Amino acid sequence: MTASTLKSDLGHTRGAESSRLVFCVCFAMFLVIAVIAQLLFIPWRSWLTGAEDHRSLIGGVRSAVYTLLSNIP
Repeated sequence: MTASTLKSDLGHTRGAESSRLVFCVCFAMFLVIAVIAQLLFIPWRSWLTGAEDHRSLIGGVRSAVYTLLSNIP
């Protein structure tokens, strides 16, 4: 394995790790919002784009995070 191949593989791994970190942070923030709204009986699905069609809390939050991440360049 050459040094340039190893360097490009490490760059790809760091990109995947940063994407996973962004997903986890956004998921946690949206989950907190959804749980608080659910406990207060507030209809939260219309606040998070992409969550309107999902019946479960986790599915709606996951869909909202994917929608958000698809709009980030």
